[in-house]
Amino acid sequence: MKLLRKPGHLETGSAGHEELRRLRRQNLQQQKTIEVLKRATAFFARESDR
Repeated sequence: MKLLRKPGHLETGSAGHEELRRLRRQNLQQQKTIEVLKRATAFFARESDR
């Protein structure tokens, strides 16, 4: 069962640390995805100009 949390509120203790680690991993993955999409956008923009 998931606990409902207020936005911006992290639990303290072990559960809070695990959530923070999960969110940091998710953030890193999203940053990598954004970088790939930026590069793909630039590539296709260059290709469409040819």
